Amino acid sequence: YLASLLSAKLRQVNVKLKSTSGELESLQALHHLIIQSISGGLITTGLDGYVTLSNGAAQLLLESTEQQLWGRPISQLFIDPVPKVEEDSAHGEVRFACASGFRKTFRVMVSSLVTPEHGTIGYVYTLDDLTEIRRLERDLRLQDRLAAVGRLAAAIAHEIRNPLTSIAGSVSMLSEIPELTTEHRQLLEIVTRESDRLNAIITDFLAYSRGKQYHFTKTDIIPLIEDTLTLLEHRMLAEKRAIRIERRFSVQHAWALADGDKLKQVFWNFCENAIRAMRDKGHLTVSLEMSDEDWEINFADTGPGIRPQVVERIFEPFQSEFEGGTGLGLAIVYQIVQAHEGKVWARSKLGEGSVFVLRLRRMDAEVVAPIPKNAGASSRGDLMMLGGHSRG
Repeated sequence: YLASLLSAKLRQVNVKLKSTSGELESLQALHHLIIQSISGGLITTGLDGYVTLSNGAAQLLLESTEQQLWGRPISQLFIDPVPKVEEDSAHGEVRFACASGFRKTFRVMVSSLVTPEHGTIGYVYTLDDLTEIRRLERDLRLQDRLAAVGRLAAAIAHEIRNPLTSIAGSVSMLSEIPELTTEHRQLLEIVTRESDRLNAIITDFLAYSRGKQYHFTKTDIIPLIEDTLTLLEHRMLAEKRAIRIERRFSVQHAWALADGDKLKQVFWNFCENAIRAMRDKGHLTVSLEMSDEDWEINFADTGPGIRPQVVERIFEPFQSEFEGGTGLGLAIVYQIVQAHEGKVWARSKLGEGSVFVLRLRRMDAEVVAPIPKNAGASSRGDLMMLGGHSRG
């Protein structure tokens, strides 16, 4: 009888155990589904700061798999220090470096992971992507600054050019005096050279500040790029520079609603920056491909790369780090891209070269509606800036 009773009790315990085990598995599955269904990134760590769990959103934001994140110190995931728990919670912003060189900005909130039995056993981090918001804020600041610079240019450029013309004329007359010594002639050459440089700056400044006339028509972008690269190849041959130019076009025709002359100016500026960076030898790869509803054109050089700490200033005026540059080339590029309602940005790693990227809205080949447009410096557009120093 006792054995029968024990056997019955054992069966009852087994049934309860299986039921409890099933409920536990269901609870674990529900817990997993809840974690993975959260739209924001979520990461948990132990008290030592090593990752113990990440949801799909966090893996997508950090461009990593669950296995790649597991066991890593959370402090090594970001460029900036992660916030620490102060009292109950803390928050801050951190930057993340993608493998491509692009940088994302996240809002991070951290809270203690507390259990009734053991107290604090770790930390919970939530991630929200602020990259696009911060980009729009940078664009707004940049456009405000560019507008102010444009107004300043219009006010003072002509006042500078008039006395500069007088100086250049006077120097030219002085250089014709036979009694001048070699030292005096060298000094006059310096004045002439610097006057020419100032005149070039003023010319670019006026071109930058004035409203530009655009004539938008159905345009095939590829011949515009080809014309630019052909001119560049002849120049490299004449200057005996070992710079190889490679074309990678995924289509035969790339139609867009554009001002062809203005786009050539953009392409030439990208080429000019590339050859200045590479100097006497290197490799320039120009590619064009479809990207969603846009054409994406890349100008990739093998120069020394762009310093990331000045990424936000790359399309601002007077940011050139090239000797003899006016610093207005990329600022004018930005204006032209704005007028085309396109996007332009740069990405780079030091020692690995730089890539300037232009995106323009695609146009179906059968659409043939030219639209003339008068677009000034205030035309609206989009700008993305990724890893870089200013190069104009």
